[in-house]
Amino acid sequence: MQPLIAPSILSADFARLGEEVNNVLAAGADV
Repeated sequence: MQPLIAPSILSADFARLGEEVNNVLAAGADV
């Protein structure tokens, strides 16, 4: 079983939230 690492929105730059979310998804995060 692989460990699950959950990305946190708390560390995001809220002024660029859309871009930050796209970067996280492009990195392969499960949401």
